Amino acid sequence: MPGRVSGKRYAQAIFELAVENGQVDQWANDLGLASQVLQDSEFRAFLEHAEVPLEQKISAVAAVLADVHPLVRNLIDLMVTKGLVGLASELHSSYNELLDIHRGRQRIQVTSAVPLDDAETARVTSFVANLTGKEVVVTTQVDEAIMGGIVIQIGDRLLDGSTRSRLEALRNQIHSEVIVSRS
Repeated sequence: MPGRVSGKRYAQAIFELAVENGQVDQWANDLGLASQVLQDSEFRAFLEHAEVPLEQKISAVAAVLADVHPLVRNLIDLMVTKGLVGLASELHSSYNELLDIHRGRQRIQVTSAVPLDDAETARVTSFVANLTGKEVVVTTQVDEAIMGGIVIQIGDRLLDGSTRSRLEALRNQIHSEVIVSRS
C-alpha cells in the first residue's frame, strides 16, 4: 500500500532550491500567499473539480498567483496536476519549519490562564532562548482551564507549570498514598 504524499517532501525540495537561489524569505512569502489562496473553499473546489480541464486550472493559478516566483508557481501547478492542492497548508508550515532551522529560530507556544504582559513574555522568551540556544519566536494563547501558571510547548517538548497539572499531581499523590496506607 503506497504511503500518503507529504507536504514535507515538497517543502524540502523547494527549500533546497530557495537556498540555492538565495531567496528563502521571498519563497516563504510566496508559499504563504499560495497557501492562503488555496485555502479559499471556492477556488479549491474549482481546482479539485474533475470536469474542469487541467489547462483551465493552471491558467487560473497563473492569474491568481501572477506575482509569485515562477518556480513556486510551478510547484503549485504540479500539486494541482497531481490533485494535491490540499497539501498547500502543510507545505507552507513545513517550509517555515525548515526556514526556522536554517535561521536558528525556535517557535514556542505559551499558554496561560490570563494574558501575559510584555515583561512576562520577555522573561519566558529569555528562559527558552537560554534553554535552546536559539532565537525564540513566541505565540501566546489564553486558556482559563489551566487555572494559573503557564504551559510552554517547545517543538515536541512540553513544560507544564500550570496550576491544573500541579493540582492533578497532588491529587494523584494523595490517591496513591491512600491506597498504599489501606494495604
